[in-house]
Amino acid sequence: MSQPISRRTLLRGIGTSLALPLLDAMLAPTRGFAAPAPSATIAAPVRMGFVYVPNGMNMAEFLPTKAGTDFEFTPTLQSLAPFKDDLLVISGLAHDKARGNGDGAGDHARSMATYLTGCQAKKTKGADIRGGVSVDQLAASKIGNVTRFASLELGIEGGKMSGECDSGYSCAYSHSLAWKTAHTPLPAETDPRQVFERLFGSDASNESAAVREERIRRRKSILDYVQEDARQLQRQLGTGDTRKLDEYLTGVRELEARLQRVAPKDHAAVAAFETPLKRPDQLPDHLRIMIDLMVLAWQTDTTRITTLSFANEGSNRSFPFLEVAEGHHNLSHHGRQPESLVKIARVDRFHTEQFAYLVKRLKETREGDRTLLDNSMLTFGSGIGDGDRHNHDKLPLVLVGKAGDTIKTGRHIQYRHETPLANLWLSMLDRIGAQDVEKLGDSTGRLKELVG
Repeated sequence: MSQPISRRTLLRGIGTSLALPLLDAMLAPTRGFAAPAPSATIAAPVRMGFVYVPNGMNMAEFLPTKAGTDFEFTPTLQSLAPFKDDLLVISGLAHDKARGNGDGAGDHARSMATYLTGCQAKKTKGADIRGGVSVDQLAASKIGNVTRFASLELGIEGGKMSGECDSGYSCAYSHSLAWKTAHTPLPAETDPRQVFERLFGSDASNESAAVREERIRRRKSILDYVQEDARQLQRQLGTGDTRKLDEYLTGVRELEARLQRVAPKDHAAVAAFETPLKRPDQLPDHLRIMIDLMVLAWQTDTTRITTLSFANEGSNRSFPFLEVAEGHHNLSHHGRQPESLVKIARVDRFHTEQFAYLVKRLKETREGDRTLLDNSMLTFGSGIGDGDRHNHDKLPLVLVGKAGDTIKTGRHIQYRHETPLANLWLSMLDRIGAQDVEKLGDSTGRLKELVG
C-alpha cells in the first residue's frame, strides 16, 4: 500500500515552490493513490471569510419579506438565487457599538471598526486609536499556526492609518476591517500582483529575491520552475487527482497571465517586494482578480481566514460602468428620492453579483467528495443598514457555506431586534475550533438557530 501524500507537499523548483490543493491522495488512509475507496471521507479544514461593503444598502431591495425556507430572492439578492441551498439570509442583527453612544457623529468610521470587533472605537484622530480584536484575528490566533499565513487581509481601495477621515475619527477606523489587537488595525493589501507574489513564491522561505526578479522580468510563470516536480507527482496520482491538479495548475497560469496584462512595462524595481505595482484600472477586473486570489489561497490551504473589503467605509467611488456618476457615499444619502434609490440598488446588485461570483468559484472547486464551499463559511454584509439613516440595526447580511455540515442553509432567519452581530461571530468561531472564546465585544451568546 502507498502512503498518503503529505498535506504540506509543495511543488519545488530552483529557488521557488508552489502549494497544492487538497488531493484525495493526501488523506485517503490506507489505499493506493490510483484507487481510493469510494466511501472514503476526505477530512477538509473549515475556512472562514468576511466580505464587507460600505455605506449600507437600499434595504427595501435587499431584505426578503418572508422567513423560513420559502423566502423569495429580492432584486438585490437575485444573483445568489442559484445558491439558495448553500446560504442563509440573516436579518435582525445589530452592532450597538457602532452607534455614537455619546460620541456624536462618525457612523462610517465606527461601522467598519466595530463590524468584526463588536467594540466601541475611541473617538480620536491621533495615534491613540483603540478598537478591539476582530473575529478573524481571534480565529487566526487559534488555527493560524497550521497554515503558511495565519490570515489574509484583502481590499480594493488603498487606505491610510493616520489623519482624520470622519468627524474626528482617525482614518485607521474607516480603512481597517481587521484588528490584530485593540490598538493594531491591519491594512488590507489592494495590489493583486503583490498578493500573488506573497502567497505563491515571494518570500525568502520559498523563492529567492534574485529568482523572483528574474522570473518577473522575463515574464515567466512559477510553473516553469516547478514543472519537473509536477510531472513526478502526477505519476503517483489517480485519474481524479491528476485532473484536479491539471485544473489547479491551469488556474494558476491563467491568473498569472491576467496579472501580467495589468502589470507595468518597467520592472526595474520589482526586486523590492514592497514596491507597489499597477492595479487593474477597472473595478470589476480588480474585484474578480482579488476574488480568484482568495479562492486560490483557500484551495491550497495557504490560509483559512480571509477578509475582503470591496471599498473603504464612506467611500465616494462612482460607478460609470453602471451609469452611476454620483459618488457612492453621496448617493447613499438619498433622502428617499426615487432616482437615487434606483441607483443605490444598482450599485448593491453589482456588489452582490461579485459576491455571487466568489460563491460560484468556491462551489466549483472540489475537495474530495465535497466542494470548497461546503467546507467554508463566508459572510457578505455592511456595518450600516440604510445609508441615509446611518442605522446600525437590521443590518444586511448573507452567510454562505455549510462549514463542514455544521450550518443548515437554504433559509432566511429573522432574529429578535437588536440581537448582537457579534453573536454570529462567536458561532462561527465555534466551527473553526475556537469554542473556548466566551465573549467577543458586545456578544451575549451563540446563534443556536444556525444548525436548524
